[in-house]
Amino acid sequence: MPEITEAELKKQIDQSNFANLYFLYGEEKYLVSHYTERLAGKASGRQFTDFNFQKFEGDETGVDRIAEAVQALPFFAERKCVLVTDPDADAMKTAEMEKWKELVSSLPETTVLIVALINRDSDEKKGKNWKKFIDLMKKDGNAVRFGRRTGAQLQKLLCSGAQKRGCQLSSRNADRLVGFCGADLTTLLNELEKLCSYVKQGEITAQLIDRLAVKNLEARVFDLSKAVLSGSGDRAYSILDILLEQGEEPVAILAVLSSAYLDLYRVRAAIQSGLSATEPAKYFDYARKEFRLRNAEKDSARYPDGMYRESLKELLSADMDLKSSRGSRRTVLEKLIARLLILAERGNTA
Repeated sequence: MPEITEAELKKQIDQSNFANLYFLYGEEKYLVSHYTERLAGKASGRQFTDFNFQKFEGDETGVDRIAEAVQALPFFAERKCVLVTDPDADAMKTAEMEKWKELVSSLPETTVLIVALINRDSDEKKGKNWKKFIDLMKKDGNAVRFGRRTGAQLQKLLCSGAQKRGCQLSSRNADRLVGFCGADLTTLLNELEKLCSYVKQGEITAQLIDRLAVKNLEARVFDLSKAVLSGSGDRAYSILDILLEQGEEPVAILAVLSSAYLDLYRVRAAIQSGLSATEPAKYFDYARKEFRLRNAEKDSARYPDGMYRESLKELLSADMDLKSSRGSRRTVLEKLIARLLILAERGNTA
């Protein structure tokens, strides 16, 4: 069977029009978990659920036990549901893969088997077993991949979610919340719930987001880059100290800091070429991160090209020092901040 969409899955659940096999996977684990729960709840019915619903941890349960549950008849019901979460295809040997093949190709009409990757990722490019397993699920069942939402989709979802909770959230501030927290739906919805509980039936303002929303690593390091570019050394070192005290890896901090400078350089090059600030998204991975380009547009014209080029050289040098373990990793970052501050000051007076 071909891969089906989220909308088609939702329709099948609402109409109780079930296939015998479902495979739910993808990067957006919130949606995988959400639809797994909805599908399992509807497919197992409301009566005798102790008999007509069985759940197995896929990496702890052998395929033989799963097959036994699948073949068992429902108890005074139209169907039974078997849920298998997080099987590890990478660890499957040929014999076990063959058993899965036999299992999914001979499912009884009275059973709905759901295989869901709620906590596990599937890498079809690196793991050849994953490709075999996913192809097997697609061949005999309905597979649904839940990818990350785009920026526009996240905006719409957050604004709608706020409205359902009796609050108001503008598209601009929804975008701001995504910029603070990232594109992970679980994190975003938790933050939205917190903000709505605070304002009750009021408006979720930019000031409130700034004060209450928990920033992810990317947002905090972007604050670091802004402090450096504005020449605020005390603030820059304060942010760096907090990041290191919270256990953030220096390599991860440097990677995000480098991406902030790359955003500025790319946007500047695009605008100087007579193109829009979002042009780099056509050539680099800015999926669900378009706000970074819009933010970079505000600052990209403040400094000359030479400042960005020299800053990128310093970032590359620091990266090599960190990965070669030369000296204290904290010292490497502290020296880098000092060099970037000097370059930004020179750029301001150029």
